[in-house]
Order: sequence, then C-alpha cells, then structure tokens
Amino acid sequence: MIVSTSEAPARPATGPAILDDVLAELAVRREEFRDQKFVSRDFVARLKEAGIYRAATPRRFGGEPQAPADFLRTVEKISVVDGSTGWVASFGSALVYLAALPLETQAQLYADGPDVVFAGGLFPVQPAAEVDGGLQLDGRWKFASGCMGADVLGVGIPGDASTAGKPRTALLRPEQVEIVQDWDVAGMRGTGSFDLVVRGAVVPHEWTFIRGGEPMVDEPLYRYPTIAYAAQVLAVVGAGVARAALDYAVETGAGRAGITGAPKLADRPYYRTAVAQAEADLRSARAYFYEVTEQVWATVLRGDPATAEQNAHLRLAAAHIASTSASVVNRIIEISGTAAIFNGHPLQQWAGDALVPQQHAFLGPGLIDAAGAVFMGQPPTVPGFH
Repeated sequence: MIVSTSEAPARPATGPAILDDVLAELAVRREEFRDQKFVSRDFVARLKEAGIYRAATPRRFGGEPQAPADFLRTVEKISVVDGSTGWVASFGSALVYLAALPLETQAQLYADGPDVVFAGGLFPVQPAAEVDGGLQLDGRWKFASGCMGADVLGVGIPGDASTAGKPRTALLRPEQVEIVQDWDVAGMRGTGSFDLVVRGAVVPHEWTFIRGGEPMVDEPLYRYPTIAYAAQVLAVVGAGVARAALDYAVETGAGRAGITGAPKLADRPYYRTAVAQAEADLRSARAYFYEVTEQVWATVLRGDPATAEQNAHLRLAAAHIASTSASVVNRIIEISGTAAIFNGHPLQQWAGDALVPQQHAFLGPGLIDAAGAVFMGQPPTVPGFH
C-alpha cells in the first residue's frame, strides 16, 4: 500500500517567508472553508509547502521533525487567522503515531516524499474480521478532521493479545473510504470532521498500529509523550483563537462608540479592566504551556524518558490553556455590547471555535483531576492518560 503525495509539485519549505504567504492567502479564503465545511485540498498543498506535513516525519525518511514548541507556535499562528485551518494543520503532528508502524511500512508510506497528510476517524472502534491478506473492515467512524485533504486515512479497530487490549488504527487509501459530509456545528466549521465509511476493505496487518505504541524510529520527537502532544496541538488552536478575539477587542474598543451614543468602549473602565485581565490570563496560560513543553523536550534531548509528573504537567497545561482560551473569548463577548449578538459577528465565530478544544476528550475537566492524582502519587483517574 503506497501512498502518493505527488498531486502537485512540492516546493521545499523555506520557513517563515512561505508561512507568511500562506497566512495572507488564508485570511482571504477562510470564509470559503467555513462555508464548504472543509479546508480545500489545494490549500492543504500550501500547508505542505510551509513544512506543516513534514514536521513529524522521521528524518530518516526525509522529514524535518520540529521541536514540539516550534510546531505548536506555528499552529497557534495559523489559528489566529482561522481556527479551523489551525485545527487541520495541527494534525501535521499526527505522523508521530505512524512511527509505531514497521519500518518497511513507513518506507512505503514516505516513498513519494515526506509530506504526508494523515487524518483519522478512530471512534467508535469497529470490528475487523481476519481474512486472507489481513483484516477486513466494515463500519462508520466519526470526527475525521481534515479527511478531505488527506493522503492516508486511519480508522479504529479492536486490539488483540499482542496489544494488551488497546485498540489499533488501520490505514487505508482515500479511494477505499467513503466520506460522509455531515459536519454541522457551531465551532470549527471548516475542519471537515466528517464520518468515514468503509465497506469490505482489507488492510494488511503491517498497515495497522497502536496509537501511542512503541515507536520503531529512534529519533527524539518519537520519545516525547505522544498522547500529551496530541492534546497540546489541539489546545493551542484555542489560544490562537483567543488571541484573535483579544486583538479585535483592543482595536474595536479604541474606535467604536455604542449604538446608543454612549462613550466608545475604550473610555469605559469595565471594558479596559476586562481586556487587561483577559490579556494577563491568556499570557499566563501560554507561559505555563510553553514552559513545560520546553522542559520535557530538554529531558528527551538528554536521552531520558519523560517522567509521569512531566506528562501530567503537559496534560494539565493543555487542558488549562483550552479552558482559559474559551473563557477569554466569552469575556470579550460579555463586554462588547449589542453588536456581538448578531449572526456573522466575528466574536460569534471565535466563541464557537474556542469552545471545541475545551470540549475535546483530551482536554476536558477530568484531565485536571487526573493530573492532580499523579502529583499526589496516585494512579491517573483517566484511561490513556500516559
């Protein structure tokens, strides 16, 4: 099963210059993506040019793996312009999962180049029957964010004795999968988080892996806590959205008077106070988030495994920044007056977008309890916390 990524000639990533061009284009096209409910495939190709989809590809296969904090800052920057596109770009990190595939399989996966877009609808886990040639899949899976632009798709199947009961992910070519475009949500409307339907496709065993399983590649990025990283890339989207809302509040407050003729917002003490507090809250959450990311990365680079406490800090910081980001956007809405109640107001979009990371299973309030348990020497209270 060889995945082709050569739909368009790939230009080598050249860092910030390419990304700045991509962000300028995104500012023009974000409404297009929200209206059609997915990021167009040609724009995913632009994200490839910016290096998003080689940032977690093993160096041995031509990738340019980035330190987690560097990738997170890039996703945050994209999310300031559009949360949905930031969410889709965040799955450039998901190739860390694929490091658990056999090396021969990975060599085939990257045969056409390191810029591979992986999307998955992993739940609910669906049965897979043992047949000649591998596992036969039938079922429907939800929340396959970015699937419209993917080069390879994953679906969740049961584990077995060799996986200690943990579910596996099976990889398929896009032509083996039907995408059901039923994404109808208030936030992250452009993520294309559609359902995947598979009918009778056979997947060889070597094209399946345990999510967060032992990597077959010995490079630093694949020793960083995998599930924690998956939570971080989603949480930082919320931070980008909150930054957009805060920037809007400052710009609008300085220039707009109320509909009733009341003083402009910046002349009102409650408005200034709320914006300043929101700024402090977001920056504080970001400082913790990036501080622990850098600390754990330094541990990994020394050749040491991340400790249980370090993993707990990563999970806690991710949940905290997701919650704080949603709170910041809601606070800006509260002080923005009547204008914010209208459909089409940018704050309504940011409110919906900021809600999604906070609601994700990786980032809910249960993760805070689990982190507290680890800090106190108890087992984590959430399955799959490590």
